[in-house]
Amino acid sequence: MTDLTHDTDPHPHHQDPYLVISSDCHAGLPTEEYRPYLDPRFHRPFDEFLAGRDARRAAMTRLGVRNETFAAKWFEDNEEGLRGGWDPAQRAKELDGDGVAAEVVFPDADAVDSSTAAPFGVGLGLSGDQDPELGMAGARAHNRWLAEFCATDPERHCGVALLPVTGDIDAAVDEIHRARNAGLGALMIPAMWGGNAPYHDRRYDPVWAAAAETGMPVLTHSGAAPREEYGDHLGIFVSEVTWWPARPLWFLLWSGVFERHPGLRFGIAESGCWWLPNLLWFMDRLYLGAHGGKKLSPFAELKRPPHEYLDRNVFVCATNTKRRELAQRYEIGVDNILWGSDYPHPEGTWPRTREWLADTFHDIPVAETRRMLGESAADVFGFDRAALAPLARRIGPTPADLGQPADQGPVAASWRRARDTGRHWLTGHDFPYTGVTS
Repeated sequence: MTDLTHDTDPHPHHQDPYLVISSDCHAGLPTEEYRPYLDPRFHRPFDEFLAGRDARRAAMTRLGVRNETFAAKWFEDNEEGLRGGWDPAQRAKELDGDGVAAEVVFPDADAVDSSTAAPFGVGLGLSGDQDPELGMAGARAHNRWLAEFCATDPERHCGVALLPVTGDIDAAVDEIHRARNAGLGALMIPAMWGGNAPYHDRRYDPVWAAAAETGMPVLTHSGAAPREEYGDHLGIFVSEVTWWPARPLWFLLWSGVFERHPGLRFGIAESGCWWLPNLLWFMDRLYLGAHGGKKLSPFAELKRPPHEYLDRNVFVCATNTKRRELAQRYEIGVDNILWGSDYPHPEGTWPRTREWLADTFHDIPVAETRRMLGESAADVFGFDRAALAPLARRIGPTPADLGQPADQGPVAASWRRARDTGRHWLTGHDFPYTGVTS
C-alpha cells in the first residue's frame, strides 16, 4: 500500500491531465462471427449452440435480467458507440471521448442481449461445470480473436484471455503460454468450479505457477451464478452475483496459494469493493488470535496476516467505483482499488465517464486519484506509462475537470482522520481496545 499520508500532491505538475486506465472493459465479436476462430471439429456443436440462443435470451427475460423496454432504447440511442465492442476504430473514438487512455479487455461486449457472447458460453458466464472440451475450444477461439483485436493498438489494450482451469490442467497451462506469446496480458478463470476441485486443491498449482511466471494476473469477473436456483426472484440473483467472483479470494488466501506463489497477482472484477473492509477485518482478527478464533487450529498455510497478502497479491477492479467505496479506501488500500468504466455495458460510466468521475472524485486527493484512476492499473497489468503519456495529455481529464482544487491542503486535511485511522484493527484508532483482539 503506497504511503499517501502526506498533505500535498507529490506530483510536480498536479494539474496535469490524468492517465486514466479502465481496469474493466469488454469486447467480443457477434457470436456467429467466431466460427473462423474455432477449430473445425467444433463447428457442428457451435451451430447447435447458436441455435439455442433464442431460448437462452427468453430465459434471461423471464428471470428479469433483461428489460425489453430498456434494451430497445439502449440499442437505439447507442448504436454507433456499441460497434466499438468489436470495431477497433470506433472503440478508439469512444475511449477518447471518455478520456480513457488504456483499458483491460474482458469478453462479451453486449451485456443486454448477449449477442456477442464467446462460443459455448465461456465469456462472462465462464463456469467450472461446462463441458471441458467445448469450454477450452470456445476460450481459444475468443483468445485468438482478442489477440488480433488488441494488436491493433497494443499499448492501449491489455487483453484478458479466457482460461477454463477445472478440466485439463496441462491444456490450461499450455493456453497460458500461448495467450502470452500472442500478446494477451491477463487471465480470467471461472468464478465457480461446479462439482470440480475447489481452488484450494494443489492440482491447480501449475496454473498459478505459470501465471506468475508469465506475469499474467489471474482474475474472476461477475456474471456466473447458480441462476437455476433463483426462479423468477431477481433480487436473489443481484444479491449474490458479486459474491461468487469474490469467493475464490479466500480459497486462495487461506490455502496458502499466495504464500507458495508470491508473484501471483489475483483480481476480482466488476464486483465492487464495498465488501472487502469487513472481510479483511474478520480474516485478520482470526489469524492474529481474536478471542472467537482461539479454539481453531493455527493457520499453518499462512506465514503472515491476510492484509499483507492482500496488499502484495490482490487487487480489485472496482468498476464504476462508488462514493461509499472511496470513503473506505484506507481500509481497502488505495493501491488495491482500480477504477473501471465497464465500456460498453450500460451499467458502467460510458458514455458519460467524465461526468461520473467529477461526481465521484471531486473531493479525493489528486495523488490518490492518480493511483486509482490509472497508475495502479499500469503497475498491475504492465502498461507502458511513458508510451501512453502523449495520449493522456491529449484526452485525459484534469484535476480541475473533476472539480478538484489546486490547493490540496484542505482536501488532505478533510481526510486526515480517516487516513490516520486506516485499518483500525491494526492502528487502534477510534476503537475501544487496542490491537485486533477486540
